[in-house]
Amino acid sequence: MPKVPETVSALWQAFYAAAPDPAQTPMTPAPNDLAGWARAQQAIDAPQLPIVEKALRGFAGRVFDAEIGGVPVIEVHPANAKPARGAIVYVHGGAYTLFSARARLMSVLPIVERTGMQVIAVDYTLAPQARWPVALDQIVSVFDGLYKDKRGPLALYGDSAGGGLAAAATLRMRERGVKLPEALALWSPWSDIGEVGDSYSTLAEADASYRYDRHLANAALAYADRDQHRNPLVSPVYGDFAAGFPPTLIQGGTREIFLSNFVRLYRALVDAKQPAILDLYEGMPHVFQAYPVQAGSPESRAALDATATFLVDHLKRAAEKRRT
Repeated sequence: MPKVPETVSALWQAFYAAAPDPAQTPMTPAPNDLAGWARAQQAIDAPQLPIVEKALRGFAGRVFDAEIGGVPVIEVHPANAKPARGAIVYVHGGAYTLFSARARLMSVLPIVERTGMQVIAVDYTLAPQARWPVALDQIVSVFDGLYKDKRGPLALYGDSAGGGLAAAATLRMRERGVKLPEALALWSPWSDIGEVGDSYSTLAEADASYRYDRHLANAALAYADRDQHRNPLVSPVYGDFAAGFPPTLIQGGTREIFLSNFVRLYRALVDAKQPAILDLYEGMPHVFQAYPVQAGSPESRAALDATATFLVDHLKRAAEKRRT
């Protein structure tokens, strides 16, 4: 069991004290076990949906299902949305294999509330039901559709695998000549789906969420064949960023086996002379920004505020350029 860190707030100390040992939690199904993944997908959504529905009852705006570019999405609009300011696209995590967009709306509501902007959550098709590059191209299709509907300027954010997808989809947009997002915010991005990076060994016993071999190895293979794992459109840390990339905020915690993913992606961007911020939080677990019980913690509030400010600032600049 990971040790409870003394340097985090009381809410997070309580989280670590009660967290189950990841080494004892169930393994993910074999990569090609479609029935097993379907059961896992249903099981992981089940406890999340009541939490989301309770939060939505206290939300003053509108939440509705839609289709953009032929892709299912959930639109979340604040009560006083200003469409002229643009919109934010969200890509959920879940190791490419788990969660629906609705089950991950706890990553969306705090951003809607802080930015006052519309957020579109992409309900992409999960692996292994649809393998790479289906989800990637669905995100690009959503951007295409939003631009055709004149709903830009657009920003993009994602968490975990959704952060990896967001970065890879931006590379795909650049490849296809689609206008890039004005900014990216990546929470705990899984930017290399292989077990590559120092923190996979140094933090293996400190991470309260995952063990690579138990929880991530099968998911990575369910998403893409092993010989594609260093393809930049699968693992964006290997991308050629010198050809251009939007300003990027990378957030994560120091208790994550993905820590090397954050550092390596940040270095790849900065070494390519692209604007990037690495925003790390002491003792925080994977995608700590989206934990509802700890939402009032100083760590979560600071990270959410930083994300909202970053996205709004870049969208404002883009909107001002349009007017001049």
